[in-house]
Amino acid sequence: MPEQRYRVSEAASLLGVSDDTLRRWGASGRLDLEGEAGAKTVSGVQLASLAKDLAESDARGDLVELPPASARNRMRGIVTKLTLDTVMAQVDVQAGPFRIVSLVSREAVDELGLEVGSLVVASVKATNVGIEGVHSA
Repeated sequence: MPEQRYRVSEAASLLGVSDDTLRRWGASGRLDLEGEAGAKTVSGVQLASLAKDLAESDARGDLVELPPASARNRMRGIVTKLTLDTVMAQVDVQAGPFRIVSLVSREAVDELGLEVGSLVVASVKATNVGIEGVHSA
């Protein structure tokens, strides 16, 4: 399976920053942006790593304020870590400044083809968090 790549606008949205901020990070070497001007992309694995770093840091300078989570919220995010067992799996997702952890069946992870860097939607309702795979066009 080829590595997942994200356009600048998608990556910025997932991290909760502006497109310009993401481009500045690329210019400064914080991210490795590839492609022609106007069509640059970043790898999902690198984006997942940066998402974790941003979430763990206290300095959120460029992060935009996101609306508070509601009882029936669906948040786009990126898989930052998978912990797999024979029956169950823990899926760590970074959705902007929010870290979401979901316990799902190993079968579901395999069927969705999840890996670090995969784009997903976390559905949050009360104490239940569901994960859906998102396939890019």
